[in-house]
Amino acid sequence: MQTAEVVLSVLRDRGRKGLPCTQLYRQMFNRDLYLLAYGNIYSNQGAMTPGVSEETADGMSEETIEQIIGLMRQEKYRFSPARRVYIPKKNGKLRPLGMPTWSDKLVGEVVRLLLEAFYDPQFPDSSHGFRKSRGCHTALREIGNTWTGTTWFIEGDISDCLDPWSYCSFADCAGLEQPVLGGGHLDTQAFPAPGAGEDGAELAALDLLQYGLPGDAERLGGVAERDPAGGRGVGEHAA
Repeated sequence: MQTAEVVLSVLRDRGRKGLPCTQLYRQMFNRDLYLLAYGNIYSNQGAMTPGVSEETADGMSEETIEQIIGLMRQEKYRFSPARRVYIPKKNGKLRPLGMPTWSDKLVGEVVRLLLEAFYDPQFPDSSHGFRKSRGCHTALREIGNTWTGTTWFIEGDISDCLDPWSYCSFADCAGLEQPVLGGGHLDTQAFPAPGAGEDGAELAALDLLQYGLPGDAERLGGVAERDPAGGRGVGEHAA
């Protein structure tokens, strides 16, 4: 098996050139990717928070990784149900938060690494959400430097867009192996990624949404990026 650095570098290059990405599932057998994923998430605040089992980061071992890879090879790995808790929101409502098992956190991070490596180079510079070294400050900086002809903005949000898996086709991500998902209802909070806070941000499931929606929109002739100088719209994926 190639090292994680080589695998992710090849994926970035293919994404940058717009080349297809096939047989991605075999990378779920790469031990080095799991070690990289562990290094990314072991120090997260929720790493010691158990899910439906007592498994946490302190019980991590190379044997655990080998067990996961063995199940992946047989297409028998199944994500466990997430332990659901509810956190109060400022508006008085409750925000659902899933507490996955440690193994599911690890697998979710590997999935995120692979998806991000391939799709991130394809995103336009106007896309700032949930991207490395990007965020609210870089978006505001671009607005101040580029959108000089705009006098007002309209903010939009997709209500409960991460609740049911069936909302989006995710045609761009059809290569992922369905057996891993186990069928039925997908608890989107079962795929945490680094930096996930109370709002469940930066999930691998959110990566699927972020990477899937732009492609769906283009195929349907929907949202498209426009000239900011003219005060017109910007693509949904740039939000």
